[in-house]
Amino acid sequence: MTIREFQELIRDIYFDKDSRRGTDGTYRWLVEEVGELARAIRKGDRANLEEEFADVFAWLASLASIQGIDMELAVAKYAEGCPKCGAIPCRCAEPAAGKPCEPGPAGKEG
Repeated sequence: MTIREFQELIRDIYFDKDSRRGTDGTYRWLVEEVGELARAIRKGDRANLEEEFADVFAWLASLASIQGIDMELAVAKYAEGCPKCGAIPCRCAEPAAGKPCEPGPAGKEG
């Protein structure tokens, strides 16, 4: 299944319900699922990890649909490597502690 096919499937299953919930409510569910994923990572239970990764991906796809974002097009920014340095694997310097790396277009600061 492609990313687009997955997003369309999730849209078919949940779009009406999630669009009634709205962006804020759907985002809150996504954040809750990310928390469940964090707990699964700490426990190291593979079956639970697979379930929680799937749930996070499904909620992310649903949120993207509500916002009118095609996830397959959105992730294409990584098709040629790191969006910041253009390399595979990424050759960007590690960010300073407490400062996240913010990818930008290849060759430009994020």
